[in-house]
Amino acid sequence: MTQTKRKIIQAVIAVALIFLGIVGVRAMLSGREDPEKIKPLVQVPLARTVTVKVGQQEVVLVGQGTVKPVNEIQLVPQVSGKVVRISRALVNGGAFSKGDLLLSIDPSDYQIALTLAKARVKTAESQYELTNQEAEAARYEWDKLQPGSKPPPLVAKEPQLDAARASLDGEKANLKKARLQLDRTRLVAPFNGRVGNENVDMGQFVSPGQPLATLYSTDAAKIVLPMEDRDLFWFHVPGLTRGGTKGSEVDVYSQVAGVKRIWPGRVVRSEGKVNERTRMVDVVVRVENPYAQRPPLVAGLFVAVHIKGRVVENAVFIPRAALRSGETVWVVDEDGRLEFRKVDVARFSTQGVMIQGGLSEGEQVVISQIKSVSDGMQVRNISIERGNKS
Repeated sequence: MTQTKRKIIQAVIAVALIFLGIVGVRAMLSGREDPEKIKPLVQVPLARTVTVKVGQQEVVLVGQGTVKPVNEIQLVPQVSGKVVRISRALVNGGAFSKGDLLLSIDPSDYQIALTLAKARVKTAESQYELTNQEAEAARYEWDKLQPGSKPPPLVAKEPQLDAARASLDGEKANLKKARLQLDRTRLVAPFNGRVGNENVDMGQFVSPGQPLATLYSTDAAKIVLPMEDRDLFWFHVPGLTRGGTKGSEVDVYSQVAGVKRIWPGRVVRSEGKVNERTRMVDVVVRVENPYAQRPPLVAGLFVAVHIKGRVVENAVFIPRAALRSGETVWVVDEDGRLEFRKVDVARFSTQGVMIQGGLSEGEQVVISQIKSVSDGMQVRNISIERGNKS
């Protein structure tokens, strides 16, 4: 076989194989079914919601302040002398009751002064009585000599009698002063309280007006709360807002000695003027008997105060996350679609938002964030139960 014939035969075989391959591929393609067309799934956004509960909502306003005593005074003597007695309660933190003797000054000089004052009163009384008898005798003699006529003042010794009476009144005043000075050698507690600090020792010579100790009352405590003007609408401050003589009730919260305590109190007044720097109103809260329980509500303690304000009828409380711009909320209807709803906001608080209108009982309000949100869009709703707060 020649070389030419061999090449022809190879070419014929190659063409036959290619033809057979094309025929086979066509046969395979003609026997395969067309793939089923599937529509892509649309992802429905997830919405976390809370259930609307309509009812009475008590507005609770929160403030913070430092506990201060209602009465705080300096213990100062009104007479001078050496200290001869000091009460055991007259130490830093010492407790005392009203009328307790806190300190005594040596009374010796004042007892002597009292004795001398009594003697001078006796002398003045004797002189007054003697002058009075002389005046009566002079009037009697004049009446005998000049019956029916009034004696001249000098004859009746009226100037002498007036001088004796004035001298007696003066000596009685000196006696009263001597008794008062003697009483002032005893410094007694003007109220139930405690000692803030003391600066006196036994045997020390003290002078009038010298501060010896700081005393503060334990019958009541006060807390000054800076409040914004708009918050004053929600509770009563006697003398400032409309209402009766009693202010709003409060609860004072603090932790003392590792124990959480609550003390009841009441708003009693506001301070004289608006704070010029902060433009806030200082509201005064009073707590009665702060030392009645242990641990006590001690002076200097930093506390939180919850003021019980107005009760709003048919109100709803929702989380801050539920309120959108323009005072709107997103409500999920029964078909799972969003509705943009305008609401009437009553007030904001640290816990959430109080709504006075625009929502109904049982509706679902969205609290989560949703991207590309639109009114009427479909959502998957997950409800989270939430209690009412204010």
